[in-house]
Amino acid sequence: MTDLQHVADARETSGDATPPPDERRRRAARRDESPAGRYGPGFLVKLALMAVIDAFGVYVVWSAWVAESWVILGAMVAMLAVANWVYFSRRTVPMKYVLPGLVFLFTFQIFTIAYTGWVAFTNYGDGHNSTKDDAITALLAQNERRVEGSPSLPLTVVTDGDDLGFAVVRPDGTTAVGDADDALAPVEATVTDGQVTAVDGWEVLGRQEILERQGEVTDLRVPVSDDPNDGSVRTQDARTGYTFKPTLVYDEAADTMTDTVTGTVYAPNDDGQFEAADGTTLQVGWRVFVGFDNFTTAFSDSRYAGPFFQVVVWTFVFAFASVATTFLLGMFLATVFNAPIRGRKLYRTLLILPYAIPGFVAPLLWSGLLNRSFGFVNQVLLGGAAIPWLTDPWLAKFSIIAVNLWLGFPYMFLICTGALQSLPTDVMEAAKIDGAGRLRTWRSVTMPLLLVSTTPLLISSFAFNFNNFALIYMLTGGGPRFDDASVPLGHTDILITMVYSVAGLDGSAPKNFGLASALSIVIFVIIATISAIAFKRTRSLEEIN
Repeated sequence: MTDLQHVADARETSGDATPPPDERRRRAARRDESPAGRYGPGFLVKLALMAVIDAFGVYVVWSAWVAESWVILGAMVAMLAVANWVYFSRRTVPMKYVLPGLVFLFTFQIFTIAYTGWVAFTNYGDGHNSTKDDAITALLAQNERRVEGSPSLPLTVVTDGDDLGFAVVRPDGTTAVGDADDALAPVEATVTDGQVTAVDGWEVLGRQEILERQGEVTDLRVPVSDDPNDGSVRTQDARTGYTFKPTLVYDEAADTMTDTVTGTVYAPNDDGQFEAADGTTLQVGWRVFVGFDNFTTAFSDSRYAGPFFQVVVWTFVFAFASVATTFLLGMFLATVFNAPIRGRKLYRTLLILPYAIPGFVAPLLWSGLLNRSFGFVNQVLLGGAAIPWLTDPWLAKFSIIAVNLWLGFPYMFLICTGALQSLPTDVMEAAKIDGAGRLRTWRSVTMPLLLVSTTPLLISSFAFNFNNFALIYMLTGGGPRFDDASVPLGHTDILITMVYSVAGLDGSAPKNFGLASALSIVIFVIIATISAIAFKRTRSLEEIN
């Protein structure tokens, strides 16, 4: 028997022998199954965190239930069930680390893309932003006239939190209160000199508070009953109310809307509107599925097609030019300052200063510097010239690329510096041994290796510049405007700023979220396609010629 065998036997005898892996796992499982291992400090911390998560989830579920958002409700219930199963089960240890990332991926990526895709196939926008029932209610409320001979109602403005309401004294002496959502209902109230002065569960607004919220008071409509056709109470002086009835009457059986003044009958059409026989439509509609109409509008409608193709071309030119200029300048400076020169650290620090300025502040500064009338560039550097840097179509495009070069080259300088410093020295030495000169080494060794490491970042830079909203919006606002465009678009608009304008978020046009979402899908497809092709071509750079 060898000495090693004697040592092993001695360890087994003394109980110091290291158990095999299977035995160690069995012992760990027995420890976990014991009360001390099961309900230790770690379990209590996990229990507390899951209690907070479940409380937040219940709040979201309740809010979705109240808002009748069934998709959000179902998704939250599913995520809560999966989270509790994963973190309280002993068979899902890997999922404990993966689940948070999956939840955020689903919430902020998959759900957002899916919702945008759904909106792209609807007519969601101004006049079509809700359901048909909501549209009917809005039409009845917005088309009202005072009922002739209706008695005036002594009225008091009341509030329940932030919600305004009316408390009125009816002709029979009874009191009632209601708000925009709840019709007038009998209530116990204190009446002084024919005016309500106190209401159970409501706070009476003072004169000063009414003046501060005058617009809300005059716009408020309190339904007389649950039937919209009975009209609503409105006021102009916050002291006397009158009954207004809609000039439109909805026939639920026939699904038509009739104008009681003209007798015109409106029936629902496929575009989510009530339409008369002569083609006229009522102002308020509802969301409906329109198929590929939004995409057809973007590519064929004369209002959008011309500007759309010009914007697409400029978007590609801007994105490619931005990546090319910033990369070439950054690579040149990285190559220069990669050599051992005096003051290299100071120069590098100065070069990255533009990168330290926030991306939305720098374009604002440059818009002032390039101002035609009082900008620093014209007045000081060019001796009082009046060059239209931001108002001429071609100069505005040149200015955008130049400003983006100033903003973007420090990033490329940093990544190229890191890439150059990480190049394998043995490959460089092998090129020298083979007799390759500096130019040949740069073209056949340094450049391919540099592109291998920087191409993914170049692709991400292209995607960023393809959607560089802040630069365009802050520097030129998309201007100068197209002369022949019936939509608020300009020569320097890129696709993302076009989406912003078409969506009506800048207030320059009616909101059209359906068309804006369709354009967003087009942007996504373009970037995804170019990125896939670029990543595939990157593999060919790994072979050094």
